Amino acid sequence: MCIIFFKFDPHPVSRNAYRLILAANRDEFYHRPSKLANFWGNNNEILSGLDMEEGKEGGTWLGISTRGKLAAITNYLQPKLDLEAPGRGKLVAHFLTTDMDSLSYLKKVSAEGHLYNGFNLIAADLSTEKGDVICYYGNRGEPEPVVLEPGTYGLSNALLETPWKKLCFGKQLFLEAVERCQALPKEVLITQLLDVLNNEEAQLPDPAIEDQGRESVQPILSKYAAVCVRCPDYGTRTNTVILVDADGHVTFTERSMLDKDPSRWETSTHEFRLQS
Repeated sequence: MCIIFFKFDPHPVSRNAYRLILAANRDEFYHRPSKLANFWGNNNEILSGLDMEEGKEGGTWLGISTRGKLAAITNYLQPKLDLEAPGRGKLVAHFLTTDMDSLSYLKKVSAEGHLYNGFNLIAADLSTEKGDVICYYGNRGEPEPVVLEPGTYGLSNALLETPWKKLCFGKQLFLEAVERCQALPKEVLITQLLDVLNNEEAQLPDPAIEDQGRESVQPILSKYAAVCVRCPDYGTRTNTVILVDADGHVTFTERSMLDKDPSRWETSTHEFRLQS
């Protein structure tokens, strides 16, 4: 389970404004092996963490490339999983390595969407020259992907913009930080966005989560109904903030749990300029 908030404006009026501000949590079992975010690919052009679970190695939940390709995925909360279904993290990794544009890629994925457990996939082409394009597809929603209009969005473990209480609450906190962004040094904005991602206030009651998750979500409902999920062996393991400015300068900050210990974290930042 994960949560993502993002605002994009391909043509910001101010040179100090950001074309894209994205803040995301990865929620996962603490024991599931993974690699911290780093560059990989043929020319070290892709930046992401990597899943190292046996049989699903090389998948990822969120990544961006120097060529301007960005993708992120969240699971769709469902009471029962098909344990034989293919891993969803490969959908992100494949987009980051393909030459297909975001809409064409999601159309291809939608044709095979029934093979997977529930997911939401965001794919973007970020181009300083052509303008940014962000698309969305959820395999439990409409059959065709959509091109998103510039604006602010929230995505959790239902379809895009489904008004779960924790999503609405987190999105409001995100918007408040974004509205201050031009008056804040970049480092302060990142800190404030990380604070949003680590808010553990449960937003209950929420009949929408209970109805969608049914009995499977009941044991962790009081923890799961917060932006930051914190259970004994499962919860938010990674916070990621991505900023892309008007000139195509990317700042990618990752805060990751160390050694399955919710009290130990490491923060790293990668910066580069888009080639497109």
